[in-house]
Formats: sequence, C-alpha cells, structure tokens
Amino acid sequence: MDITRTRALRLVLPLAVLALVSGCSGAGFPGARDSSTTRAAQALAQQSGGDLQSEYQRVIKDVLPSVVQIQASRELGSGIVYDDKGHILTNAHVVGNEKTFKVTTANSENTLTARLVSSYPQQDLAVVKLDQVPSGLKAATFGDSAKVEVGQIVLAMGSPLGLSSSVTQGIVSATGRTVTEGSSDGGTGATIANMVQTSAAINPGNSGGALVNLNGQVIGIPTLAATDPSFGGSAPGIGFAIPASTVKTIADQIVRTGKVTDSGRAALGITGRTVVDQNYQPAGVAVVSVKSGGAADKAGIQAGDIITRLGDTDITTITSLTEALAQDKPGDRTSVTFTRNGSQKKADVTLGQQ
Repeated sequence: MDITRTRALRLVLPLAVLALVSGCSGAGFPGARDSSTTRAAQALAQQSGGDLQSEYQRVIKDVLPSVVQIQASRELGSGIVYDDKGHILTNAHVVGNEKTFKVTTANSENTLTARLVSSYPQQDLAVVKLDQVPSGLKAATFGDSAKVEVGQIVLAMGSPLGLSSSVTQGIVSATGRTVTEGSSDGGTGATIANMVQTSAAINPGNSGGALVNLNGQVIGIPTLAATDPSFGGSAPGIGFAIPASTVKTIADQIVRTGKVTDSGRAALGITGRTVVDQNYQPAGVAVVSVKSGGAADKAGIQAGDIITRLGDTDITTITSLTEALAQDKPGDRTSVTFTRNGSQKKADVTLGQQ
C-alpha cells in the first residue's frame, strides 16, 4: 500500500468545554446558573479522566506480565506468552533464521533461554519455547478480531528500542488493511490481509508484542509501522498489527504439530515476475512457471502468459497480485484475465492454498 506524506497540526483541547455568556450581572441572570453547570461539567470530566486512567492501569497490570522481550544475535523484539507450557508467540522477522534466543519477562532482569518451534514467514509469525518455564508464567488472553471496531482505545505493549515493558496508547484507526512488508529492511516480504491499523506508537522492538483492548484482550500483534516516502523514516501514528484471529490460527497449528498445515491463504500456484510496458510502467505479472496440479494449471494458464486482472482487480505488479489473492480464500472461484501471444484471454479458476 502507498502511504502519502501529510503535515499534521497539533491541536490542544482543554479538559472541559466552557460555556461563554455575555450580558449584565444580576441576581437572576442565567450566568449564575451556568457557573454551577460549568463546575459540574469540570467535575464530570475529571471523574471520567480518572476512570479511564484506572482502566489503563488495570489493563497494564493484567496484561504486561504476559509480554516478554526476545533477543536474537542481531534482532531485538517482543513476544507474548501463549500458554503455560512456555510457548512464546512473536514475529517471524524477529527470529529470522536463528534457532536459540534470550527471553526476559516483564519486570524481571533474569534471562531465560528459548528455542524455535517453527517460523511461518508468509504470515510473519513464529513460536519459540522456553527451555525452562518459570513459576507464575501467565498466558495472555486473545480477543475476537471480528469485534474490533474503529475508534476503540488500544494499548501497545512491548520493548521499543530495547526499553522493556513499555506501553503506548492510541485507537484503532482502521481494520481490514492489506499490507505488504518490505524485505530489504528486515521484513519477510509477506503480504498480510485484515491487519489492524492503529495510532498507538509502534517502534523497532515493538514487533511481536501485544495490541490490547480495554478488556485486557490481545487483538493483534504489532508488526510494522508505515514509512514516510519523502524522508524514508517512520510515519508517526500509522502502525499495523496482525489480527488475533490470524495469530491464533497459525500459532495453534505450530504449537500442536510443529508446523503450519492449513495456511488459509489462497494461491494460484504460479511463480511470476512484474513486467513493464513500452513506457517502462508496470503492466502485469508474467507467469514464469506453473505448479503441476495447481489452480492455474487446472485452468489452463501457462508459463509465458501475462496476468493483468484477477476478478475485478487490475494486476500490474507481483505485489498487487499477492494483495489481491490475500482477499480470497482457498476454494474461492474467480477469474483470471491474461494475454498470450498478444491475445487477451480469460479463465475461471478455483483457488488453491499457499
């Protein structure tokens, strides 16, 4: 997805909105009543602010012990205690290609060791397991992604820049985002659908931590922040988290069998590359090879074909094809428009699984 740069204006609002009244003074003038109304409004605002602060503190006290810091030889990130057996959930880009890690739990300086169970870079998720499970290890509670709504207050917990047990706050800015990670900056290059966009600050080291609602439920795994293309740095207030439903689907399989056997991700069964037109603009995806027995093979798509449309979505790059497929499920029927030897063709396809 393209993130365009905007200039933000900071607006400071008072705690309570005051009613302004003009007129003469007098025993029966409404201004006297407005004064008491103003004091009541201020008291109510202060009480509401105190209630919200108490909610924050309650959630932090409840969830933060389930958030850990993970140290690989080159990468530092965060993780979430998944169960009482010592399984820790994190991002695949945090573990990289390594097999052993150092783990520090919240409010503790004791370093634990852990080993990789399995990594699934296609969804940027991984599970590691503590070699020794400390007493009192508390598993996090995961929420229902379908109930996440724009405007919900959320807290991001993790170890940004190595500052363990850090908490930031924001709201759910959007849901259903499809985002493709970069691969040159340490990401896996994965295209992930249905991500939760949040204004809570997400910085290097937050990856693999917890995005939490005020019910103390993990609704997502903070994974990446948008970058400002004008400067190459992060775009403040635009971060993305993998939704809890996806997290549980992948993590449950890894914990149970040691690998992902049902990705839930649709696939055409091809390898491809972006092609450009005479103006050097992206113009489609050239099919390099076709998996025998895969969706494209069954539909008659061949190596050398150039895919230009999937269903109702124009395809110009390999990334746009991946993002379009991320919206579908294995078994869905769609159409593929492509050119072969200069002629446009169209095929009905039943999508397979990645």
